[in-house]
Amino acid sequence: MTRVLAPVSGRVVGLAGVPDPVFAQAMVGPGTAVDPVRGPGEAIAPVSGRVVKMHPHAYVVVDEEGHGVLVHLGVDTVQLKGQGFELLAAEGDEVTAGQPLVRWDPARIEAGGRSPVTAVVALDATAEALSDVRESGEVEKGADLFSWL
Repeated sequence: MTRVLAPVSGRVVGLAGVPDPVFAQAMVGPGTAVDPVRGPGEAIAPVSGRVVKMHPHAYVVVDEEGHGVLVHLGVDTVQLKGQGFELLAAEGDEVTAGQPLVRWDPARIEAGGRSPVTAVVALDATAEALSDVRESGEVEKGADLFSWL
């Protein structure tokens, strides 16, 4: 079983709270989302494993069980072409859960007219494979968001 940690602190809103139908309808996969605390901070690895995709606004970490977890920092943030993000890791890096991977400022994203809501998605999973999925409440970075069987 894989414990998936919150990559950012904030208010859990569930995938339905992501203002993007692709994430909100779980078309990418099941999971949840966090409306992050505004202000500069670092997004962390949700699991220990290898970074298989690393973009300024999104990353995927695959654990030793083959579970790939996507963290997408904000909505339509790909359009920023990396502005406002600083990479702290690279594709191929082995990382530990809780390790900072991207430095960003959700307030700056919001000031630019985009939502900073961060989706945390279990790739290639069914909703039934997840348990204890948080859908609401406050969460601290590094706390459990869901478990993946």
